[in-house]
Amino acid sequence: MTDDEHFGAFSLEALSDYLDSHRTPVRPDIEGDPVAAAALVRLEALRTASRDLLDTEATNADDRWIAGVLTAIRTTAHAGRDIPVPDADPASTLVVTEGALRGLVRALGDEVPGVVVRRTRFTGDLDVAGGSVDVEVSIVVTADGPVHLRAEALHDLVADAFAAHAPFVVGSLVVRVADLIGGEHP
Repeated sequence: MTDDEHFGAFSLEALSDYLDSHRTPVRPDIEGDPVAAAALVRLEALRTASRDLLDTEATNADDRWIAGVLTAIRTTAHAGRDIPVPDADPASTLVVTEGALRGLVRALGDEVPGVVVRRTRFTGDLDVAGGSVDVEVSIVVTADGPVHLRAEALHDLVADAFAAHAPFVVGSLVVRVADLIGGEHP
């Protein structure tokens, strides 16, 4: 990642400094920038995950893993494609962004202890309201508990949330463990 990389109108360093200040005083320019706000959410999740890793004495979180999480911040902080929402009124055009759905998946991942969502990919009929879409979620898991149970827990949460909130039919949903942090496989 280069030093001149920005999230909205703000550098990673500026966003990190703002988080270091516990968002005090509140900066409406940062909070009002949707790309910067999404990056703040990911940075906070990264910090929480890092604290969790330290708490569980998972000290082998290498630079490659951190770089992967930072890459995920860069990729998921953008709104992405507009996905049409089915609506009976032909005069209206409702959409939800990929970024909003990725944010939902990240938030659900934060509910599962020892899991960080690295990436969420959508493939299929994204341009068709109510179309069939395949979802693939890549996660990083700490090795201080049953990995498969964590992946299954996230799978169930995402399946329930998308059944209620996604503007498409989920054709398939796969949760893949992309990396294991903190010791040997459980």
